[in-house]
Amino acid sequence: MTVSRVINAQTNIKESTRQRVLDVIAELGYQPSSTARALASGHSRRIGVVVDAADHYGPKSMLLAIERAAREVGFSVEAFSISGHQEATTSTALAELAQHEVDAVCMIAPRLSSLLAVTSGPVPVPMIVVGDFDADPSVVTVGVDQGAGATMVVEHLADLGHESILHLAGPLDWIDALAREGAWRRAMDARGLTAEMLVGDWSSDYGYEIGATHPLIDRVTAVFASNDQMALGLIHGLWTRGIRVPEDISVVGYDDTPESRHFLPPLTTVRQDFSAVGTAAMKAVVASIEKRDVERRQRVAPEFIVRESTAPPRSRETD
Repeated sequence: MTVSRVINAQTNIKESTRQRVLDVIAELGYQPSSTARALASGHSRRIGVVVDAADHYGPKSMLLAIERAAREVGFSVEAFSISGHQEATTSTALAELAQHEVDAVCMIAPRLSSLLAVTSGPVPVPMIVVGDFDADPSVVTVGVDQGAGATMVVEHLADLGHESILHLAGPLDWIDALAREGAWRRAMDARGLTAEMLVGDWSSDYGYEIGATHPLIDRVTAVFASNDQMALGLIHGLWTRGIRVPEDISVVGYDDTPESRHFLPPLTTVRQDFSAVGTAAMKAVVASIEKRDVERRQRVAPEFIVRESTAPPRSRETD
């Protein structure tokens, strides 16, 4: 009975006991039969993952994190990528996953368009939506607290003495971009700071064009890019104009991609813990399948990473 509880990721067992069982399983090389477990439990131990914009860093990282978390508790994953432009695409994905007899669905929904099917009709299995937004109260959502991350950016730059901050927002049909922009604006207003904003497309090419040509750069002392890719292009564009980072202007990104520590200069940014979100999402999946109570809105705190791309402001005219 104890071994069964550990293998099936049940929570009513002491952590010390769980670890002893896991150690023995590892020592023996035991692999449970997925067919036998499915017959005994009445569940397929498969989850479906619908992922919108899987070619972007955030959704792709989130999918990988859910796949890892699912394997750790003995579930397999059926993934379905969608374009996010049409409601029918999301509905088709959900219908196809239902044919695979999945026990639950995780919806990685970075864009507003990919959420239409969540609220337009019932889904026959439990659904966990991955993202930072308030959905229908009946829908469980798990995500990084994007607003907290953007607020930390403003606090960091304000503490350094910056009073004028440009925000390179992501596309505003993206939920995370909206959450970051809203929190940035509220934090700026609360401190009476000068807020300037441009809406980008997540790409380093967009950041480069702003850094190389846009006149707003001359009116601010810091830039908060809504992802590390735009920050990378921005720094390159600034370099072509002879504007130094951080001596002349500070730059902050968002995501903490693996490359961000190797930018020149290394990038100050906000780290999203995709692994923690994946684990929380799978815990919510298992609890929902077992018809246990699940917290409806779960948020994972981001971490602020200070590197060398930010410094106190200095007037360019005095250099």
